[in-house]
Amino acid sequence: MYQMKKFTMEDFATREACEKSLLALLNPLKPMYSPQRARLYVGETSAHYENDTIPMEAFARPLWGLVPFWAGGGSEPEFEEIYRLGLEAGCNPQNEEYWNTCRDYDQKYCEMAAIAFGMLFCPEKIWEPLSERGKDNLIEWLWEINRHECCACNWQFFKIITNVAMYKMGRPYDKEGLKEGLDLIDAYYDGGGWYRDGNGGDKDYYNPFVMVTYGMVYAMFMEKEEPERCERFRQRALAFGKDYIYWFSENGASFPFGRSMTYRFAQAAYFSVCVLSGTEVFPLEVLKGIISRHLVYWLNQPVFDNAGVLTIGYTYPNLQMSESYNAPGSPYWALKAFLFLALPKEHPYWKVKAAPLPALDSLRYLKHANMLIQRGNGNVVALVPGRTQADGHSHTVEKYAKFAYSSKYGFSIARSQVTLAENAPDSMLAFEAYGYYFVKNTIDRAYTIDESGICIHWSPVAGIEVDTRIEPVKEGHIRTHRITSEIDCVAYDCGFAMDTDDRKPYTRNIEGCKASLQNEEGYCAVESLEGGGKGDILTPDPNTNLVHSKTQIPMAVYSIRKGVQMICTKVSYLEVKEE
Repeated sequence: MYQMKKFTMEDFATREACEKSLLALLNPLKPMYSPQRARLYVGETSAHYENDTIPMEAFARPLWGLVPFWAGGGSEPEFEEIYRLGLEAGCNPQNEEYWNTCRDYDQKYCEMAAIAFGMLFCPEKIWEPLSERGKDNLIEWLWEINRHECCACNWQFFKIITNVAMYKMGRPYDKEGLKEGLDLIDAYYDGGGWYRDGNGGDKDYYNPFVMVTYGMVYAMFMEKEEPERCERFRQRALAFGKDYIYWFSENGASFPFGRSMTYRFAQAAYFSVCVLSGTEVFPLEVLKGIISRHLVYWLNQPVFDNAGVLTIGYTYPNLQMSESYNAPGSPYWALKAFLFLALPKEHPYWKVKAAPLPALDSLRYLKHANMLIQRGNGNVVALVPGRTQADGHSHTVEKYAKFAYSSKYGFSIARSQVTLAENAPDSMLAFEAYGYYFVKNTIDRAYTIDESGICIHWSPVAGIEVDTRIEPVKEGHIRTHRITSEIDCVAYDCGFAMDTDDRKPYTRNIEGCKASLQNEEGYCAVESLEGGGKGDILTPDPNTNLVHSKTQIPMAVYSIRKGVQMICTKVSYLEVKEE
């Protein structure tokens, strides 16, 4: 595995140090650009869109780091030449590396946003160096987003920012389409700073990845034209940050939850754009601490391949957890975290010292995020009700429907329903029935959530109905399940998947109704309080967990009889366990 240098807080203390850190991530890509520089070849795996689009996506995504680097005064002549040549070639229909026209819902719309950001933040690097024909070709190619259907979700912001860029360059733009996109974004807004990712969509990291973050960018450039809308975007961003800070641990990590986790440190993009836009959601020292710790945490994980390329995965390379839209260049969306580099050299951000997180409640109900947040023992845990409807994305059951998500322990992805080891049902109640293993997918809409806990009704498979209450307690949480079953079966109430790398010490204990695991990071104990459960520990297949490649899962195992039965399980993880 390619070994980056060991990153420390000093690597993000000054502008010069941040520039070096960014270029350390990008320099390995230089030999991989195509002859005309319009395509970047970093891997061979496919996505659901055209293979011909994959190297175009890879070309565009490094701009999320390079644009703020250039906008803040940075200079790197080789990359400047690569992107001047690449933009000329990629938008030229006569060039062999032409990116081609688009279709409805084309992946290239996502990549247009990176180019548009460049046109807005550093036109002297992205726009002005192009020939007159090159400028015309670029505008003609960007107009493809206005000629076709664009996904009714966070993608609307790609269309918005692309049209704003064309407008600011003094070129024709789709005024009506711009307004339609902005109106759709407003329709997705819920409250407290939170958006749904499209009508009926989820509230997840697409808020900091796009929704809230792009709203602030829009406000930076369209204040004169739309002062009221821009002020709404700023106020929403301020409200969002008061909740979102609860997702981050003291060591810089935030809990994996939802889809697109391979975008990794894009989780900090919101805080980065707060600094850039002057949105004082927290003092500058606090924002610098959040951003710096997050980048240090991530860049010290084994996320690079032997050539220094960011891999698909989370804290290690892992195709198992990827989305159907993750191609080899996709992970470079993570560079959105570097938007703060667009700050001018004289900005006070470069002089203040990174501060710790402010004092945060140990238990916090985030009403508009639809979750309860617990903090303790260096761990941030989100207790969630789950989803009321399914969609077509990969592994959404595991990414949204578990009872709990942890910044320390991550979550696991099922390989199959055939064996319990392949199912890896951490933080879930799994049923062994009809020769397979079944877990919660969707829940009834009539659920409740407040400071005291979560109540849901769900069915893992026909013939089994479950009413579950999740109650936060000082040590972790208690799950009470009322199970109505038409068959005899077995239920496994599982805790977190704990790191059991054989190169590091850990202890495991099974005694009666209780099972526990402890390692250098912490512990998880599962205890049956009602229903006659027996403690046990599952060894799931390797590489099923996003954070740790080898894990074990403590659980309580229950015999479920036909009829109605109550079971109750306590899951502990917030206080250090004394052996």
